[in-house]
Amino acid sequence: MRRSTVAAMLMGLGCVSGDQPATEETAAPAESITVVFETNLGDIVAELDPGRAPETVRHFVTHVRSQFYDGVVFHRVEPGFVIQAGGWQPDRRERNTSAFPVANENPNGLSNARGTIAMARTSDPHSGLVDFFINLADNQGRLDFRDSTVAGFGYVVFGRVTQGMEVVDSIARIPTRAMGRRLRSYPVEDVIISRAFVQDGM
Repeated sequence: MRRSTVAAMLMGLGCVSGDQPATEETAAPAESITVVFETNLGDIVAELDPGRAPETVRHFVTHVRSQFYDGVVFHRVEPGFVIQAGGWQPDRRERNTSAFPVANENPNGLSNARGTIAMARTSDPHSGLVDFFINLADNQGRLDFRDSTVAGFGYVVFGRVTQGMEVVDSIARIPTRAMGRRLRSYPVEDVIISRAFVQDGM
């Protein structure tokens, strides 16, 4: 498996691939979808936008419904930038998926503002798999779509945190340490997503 970098400034906004199956759902509803992440520091509630990012939301919800994110950690904490989760377990082993990458849906009218949730990827704009990040600041200038080049395609936003930004900010305050080349901003205290689920009625 490989987690390549985007650029020196954006190092680590990557994703993983591998062997855990996930079957894509065939349709995404037009209305918003609410996903709850239960963590050991509190709950984070996100509203996903299938109207603006239908393929990304479908891909993400497929993994949520298959319980892929249950038990993964926030493995990257960059104060003032992002917190990232999706592909790593508390024992620092990768959790892999056999799903195909999702196409980057930029530009979709959504921006990497504070509190938004976006798909991580490698240097290939269309390589998003399971890693996602929550913006801690307004990162439009660093992460938004600029043009259709590899360097300018940006990171696609597909939702926003509606409850629990205090939990997000508490994660961002945890000190970090390097755990090898691929985990260079790993929290010294594990922040575990014990359960991720689509909220009933959504």
